[in-house]
Amino acid sequence: MLKQIKNFTRALRIPNTEEREMAYLNGAIDRIDLEYRQRQIDRGLFRRSY
Repeated sequence: MLKQIKNFTRALRIPNTEEREMAYLNGAIDRIDLEYRQRQIDRGLFRRSY
């Protein structure tokens, strides 16, 4: 029962900035795409304040 509750709460959790950045980088198709995505992250793609 407790394990099911933990799994449920993990599914509802919002990913933090580092996790979103890593997921974005993991989606790169090739080395050039990876470098492009790294530059975007360095420029603050996920860290903008709205």
